[in-house]
Amino acid sequence: MSQQEHRPRFTVRRADRPGDLGWVVMAHGEEYDRQFGWNTEFEALVAGIVARYAAGHDPVREAGWIAEADGERVGCVFLVAGDTPAVARLRILLVTPAARGLGVGSRLVETCLAFAREAGYEQVTLWTNDVLVAARRIYRAFGFVLAEEEPHHSFGHDLVGQNWTLDLTRPTASPVAAVRP
Repeated sequence: MSQQEHRPRFTVRRADRPGDLGWVVMAHGEEYDRQFGWNTEFEALVAGIVARYAAGHDPVREAGWIAEADGERVGCVFLVAGDTPAVARLRILLVTPAARGLGVGSRLVETCLAFAREAGYEQVTLWTNDVLVAARRIYRAFGFVLAEEEPHHSFGHDLVGQNWTLDLTRPTASPVAAVRP
């Protein structure tokens, strides 16, 4: 059976099973090294985000999700509280190479934003880097706006960090309806 004949279907579920949080850290470390040559500073950043989430997230206002295809983890995203009660932060979106092109990233962001709205947030922010073109394309499709960018040296490379914001008080159409499997 060719890859085209077998397009795996995927599901999105809460990141609440044993191994989920460890997989998030490992997958980020391995994928960002493979794709961009980022060092373990990035894996440590992700580990810190996951550790803070695991140590005491508020399940009413914070959640993480795992995407699975054919029984394997293929993506993740987290939503955590921001610095003020009205603002949430989208964190650590990842789609593995095997699942790219299936709409996994868009579905994860859609799930995350639906939760943010239900939790009563008015704004979602995120920090990314300009080399993450596919992720930025997804953010832009959901209405995120680039708020600021700044060069920095992290993860063993010169990068341009970007802060994006989304106003949840404005209605937007879902850009993923056409790409769902």
